[in-house]
Amino acid sequence: MSEPNSHAHLWPGVPLALGSAALFGAAPPLCKLLLDSVNPFMLAGLLYLGAGVGLALYRLARGTGAGEAQLTARDMPWLALAIGAGGIVAPVLLMFGLSLNTASSSALLLNLEGLATMAIAWLVYRENVDRRLLLGAFAILAGAVLLSWQGEGVAFNLGAVLVAGACLAWGLDNNFTRRISATDPVVIAMLKGLVAGVVNVGLALAAGASFPPASIVAITAAVGFFGIGVSLVMFIVALRHLGTARTGAYYSLAPFIGALLAIAILGDAITLKLAVAGLLMGFGLWLHLSERHEHEHDHEELEHEHSHVHDEHHQHHHDGPVSEPHSHWHRHAPMRHRHPHYPDLHHRHGHG
Repeated sequence: MSEPNSHAHLWPGVPLALGSAALFGAAPPLCKLLLDSVNPFMLAGLLYLGAGVGLALYRLARGTGAGEAQLTARDMPWLALAIGAGGIVAPVLLMFGLSLNTASSSALLLNLEGLATMAIAWLVYRENVDRRLLLGAFAILAGAVLLSWQGEGVAFNLGAVLVAGACLAWGLDNNFTRRISATDPVVIAMLKGLVAGVVNVGLALAAGASFPPASIVAITAAVGFFGIGVSLVMFIVALRHLGTARTGAYYSLAPFIGALLAIAILGDAITLKLAVAGLLMGFGLWLHLSERHEHEHDHEELEHEHSHVHDEHHQHHHDGPVSEPHSHWHRHAPMRHRHPHYPDLHHRHGHG
C-alpha cells in the first residue's frame, strides 16, 4: 500500500542531511576569519572541543534519555572505529598531507570523501544505489570539484596520497557511524568531538602552538558546536532515514553552501564557476529529491531498539499510555507491503 503523501519518505531524512551540510558549509568562511588569530592545528582542536563540550552541556540540560536508545557494549567497537578513523587518523593524515601538498590540489582531493562514503556503502554494505542516484551524486561531486578547481590540477605526490587517505578514513567513519545510528546521536557526536578535540589540541601543543585569547577560544568553540557538533547530530539522524550513500551525497553540497556564505560574509565575487557548480549541484539535488524507490518488499522478523513513533512499521502494545517518540526494545513481525522507502533502519534489504 502506498503512502497518501508522495513526499512523506523524504521527511525527516532529507531536511536533516541538507541542514547538516548547511551548518558544516558555514564553518569554512568563519574559520578563514579565525585563522588570522589561531594556529591551524589549534583551530581544528578547538572546533572539535567546542562541539564535544557544547553537546555535553546540552545533554546535561536535556537529560540522559530523551527517547533515544543508548549505546551498549556491542556498539562500542563501531564507535571506537568511527572515532579512530574520523577523529584521529583522518585529521592527522590531512594535516601532514596539507604540509606536503598545494592548497588547490588538497581542496580538489577532499571531495573524495563523498565518493568514498558512497562507494563503501554500495560495495561493502550493499546499499541499493541505482543509476539515478549515481548520476545525481556525480553531478553534486562534479560541482564540488569545480568549486575547488584553481587551475593547477592534482599533484600526485605523498601529500596527495595522505589527503586521499584522510578522505577514505572519513568515508569509513561515515559507514561505521551508520552501524550505530539507531543510538543517541548526541552521545555519538559528543564523544567524537571530545576525543578528536583532545587529540588535535595535543598535536597543536606538541608542534609549538599556543592557546589564543579567551574571546577567540569562545568564538571558535561556538563555530565548532554548530558547524561540527550540531551538524554531526543531524548527519547521524539522517543516516537512520536515508542510509549512508544518500546522506553522503546530500552532505557533498556543503562546499556550495560555504561558497554562498563566503560571498555574503567575506565579499567574495560571484563567478561563472560558482554559477555552473550551482547548476550541477542543483541538477544532482533534483535527481535525488525526485527519486521514488518503491516496490513490494518483505520485512523479516527483527528485534532492536531505537527512537520511534507508532507508525506503519511499529504496531506494538504498551501497558499504559506512552509519549512519542520513545525508545525501547521491540519486535517487528514479518510483513510484506509496498511503499516508497530509502535504505533506513527497516529497509536494508537486498535487490535482485
